[in-house]
Amino acid sequence: MPFHSFSFLLFFLLSIFSVPSPAHAISFVAPIGKDNSTLLYSLTLYLKTPLQPTRLHLDLGSSFTWVDCDTDYNSSTYQHIPCGSPLCSSLGHNLSCSNCFNPPSPSCANNTCSLFPENSITRKTAISTALTDSLALPTSDGSTHGPPLLISAYIFSCSPPSLLEGLAKNVTGLAAFGRSNYSLPVQVSDTFSIPRCFALCLPGSTADPGVVLVGSLGPYYFSSQKIDLSKSLIYTPLILNPVGSTVITYVGQPSDEYYINLTAINVNGKPIQINGSSLNVDKNGFGGTKLSTSTTYTVLETSIYNALTDAFVNESSALNLTVTNAVKPFSVCYSAADIIVTRVGPGVPTVDLVMQSDDVFWRVFGSNSMVQIAGDGGDVWCLGFVDGGVNPRTSVVIGGHQMEDNLLQFDLDSNRLGFTSSVLLKGTTCADFNFAYQGHF
Repeated sequence: MPFHSFSFLLFFLLSIFSVPSPAHAISFVAPIGKDNSTLLYSLTLYLKTPLQPTRLHLDLGSSFTWVDCDTDYNSSTYQHIPCGSPLCSSLGHNLSCSNCFNPPSPSCANNTCSLFPENSITRKTAISTALTDSLALPTSDGSTHGPPLLISAYIFSCSPPSLLEGLAKNVTGLAAFGRSNYSLPVQVSDTFSIPRCFALCLPGSTADPGVVLVGSLGPYYFSSQKIDLSKSLIYTPLILNPVGSTVITYVGQPSDEYYINLTAINVNGKPIQINGSSLNVDKNGFGGTKLSTSTTYTVLETSIYNALTDAFVNESSALNLTVTNAVKPFSVCYSAADIIVTRVGPGVPTVDLVMQSDDVFWRVFGSNSMVQIAGDGGDVWCLGFVDGGVNPRTSVVIGGHQMEDNLLQFDLDSNRLGFTSSVLLKGTTCADFNFAYQGHF
């Protein structure tokens, strides 16, 4: 059943039946959409009582979910978190207490715990009340669509409507998928005593959705051919950045973003020249490599960017490709008429992100390295990497475009990342996820 049909059916069922908490956990599955304007990703959950479909920006690095509570937030089950309560204390760092002089509402109460929701695109933040409320999640039981799972006291923050600036149209907040104990996947996993893990498969187009699965280490079946992509996963350790990078960061607070141990970058199998120290995270939290769904294209520190583009242009010349006028924000573009398109995208040199050893690498094919743009003299394909300047906080930020149609598994219990490289090689896409054949926990 297509995602949109399943979502409609689920919403109909939720609107006429109460949703019990299941005795046995089953796989949480939700579609991921890509916005045509911002190129950002969102997923739809079911929040409040009665449950309502709620579209949230998907953010890999955020610590907690936040929702605009000032615009049509009507629920009979929301609860404020009392200031000084054990739950408020567990949220950390001597959080402030809210006092409000307006009529009581989800975003207005006295002596309640407050959080600092942050927009990861604009880097704007606010102080807002913390809440708990009902959250239901679509599921699969291994052979058919199962009932939704219900978390009766999901923890999140309110936010003012202004914090939505820069996000995709029709989203009402942010779904946090970071390493925090209060991120969406960790709250789901802890509620139902399932593994702290999730798999992410971002869509390669705005027309068809990708998928996120929480609590399942596999198998992950795609297409009618039941292709199990978990068998193609290669693993690398997740690295902890000791210093957080949010606007409100406390002394000793580590980052909740996902860093990996990138050690080299190869173009057509040949290593480029990189200052190795820039790939390490220092004691102040600078350097290293992280993954971000709030960054559209991979951003590289200037010296790394220059080395990559020089090597790419040199290797492309062997394919009789000549650089044409660049289209911002890119600096290396080729006429689309000169490039052959294969099943893994434009036929251009491969870019390998090498991890802890030479045989552990994430291969980036043309579908993820190149971006097609309509130029003044006709369509062009541009190398989809961006110059991040000198001395950025993070040397390499792997953006959403490079992750699309790649399956990524974030295993927080084992502290590792699994990656497949492009699933197009397997004859499938992230839009081909098969609800009907997912394995049990």
